[in-house]
Amino acid sequence: MTARHVAIILDGNRRWARKRGMKPWQGHDVGLEKLRKITKAAYDFGIIELTLYVFSAQNINRSSLEVNKLFSLLGRSCSEMLEDETIKEKEVRVRFIGNRDIFPKELQSLMHQVEQKTKNYDKCFLNFAAGYGGREEITEAVKKITREVKQGLIDPSSLNQQTITDHLWLQTDPDIVIRTGGEIRTSNFFPWQTIYSEWFFVKKLWPDFTPADLKKVLNGFNKRKRNFGK
Repeated sequence: MTARHVAIILDGNRRWARKRGMKPWQGHDVGLEKLRKITKAAYDFGIIELTLYVFSAQNINRSSLEVNKLFSLLGRSCSEMLEDETIKEKEVRVRFIGNRDIFPKELQSLMHQVEQKTKNYDKCFLNFAAGYGGREEITEAVKKITREVKQGLIDPSSLNQQTITDHLWLQTDPDIVIRTGGEIRTSNFFPWQTIYSEWFFVKKLWPDFTPADLKKVLNGFNKRKRNFGK
């Protein structure tokens, strides 16, 4: 059994920084460097699709200083991806999943540029859940479906689960969800898509998570029996 799609909740950056007497955003900076290493390892391990929870819809309520630092890091990551040869070599399609309206226009533009530059790649997929919330995603899907019903594009009697899936920000289901940081909760992360995902809650804080830890999770996944309710 091979995991095609792995999703990760990158938790623990701030706690990692506080333990070292650092500012919270310094932990995010280290977390970004770890993200690069884990992304490369994921490709090497044969993962086809990687989804990373980098900024939730609720994170906007943090201090303006920390939020702006996070925006800056996300912008830097976008700029790097525009020049990243690995993305080109591996033919990685990059997508941003969530409500972009909460981000500055310049950052929205960078997101768009990355998506446009990689839109024709289809060997691997890298999704950034940014401005993302699971309930928000489902709410937006319902709004879209309602509009299309009113326009006569959808017959209400034909509505089914696939209709909802087709209107979500992310249409694929993760095989594995990893949450670092030791917390055991789902935090509004893809409630529709993860009903049969295998969850792994890892005690290590995100900046301490290593490719070896990822491999350990993949090995653990291979030992699990997935029944999908049957």
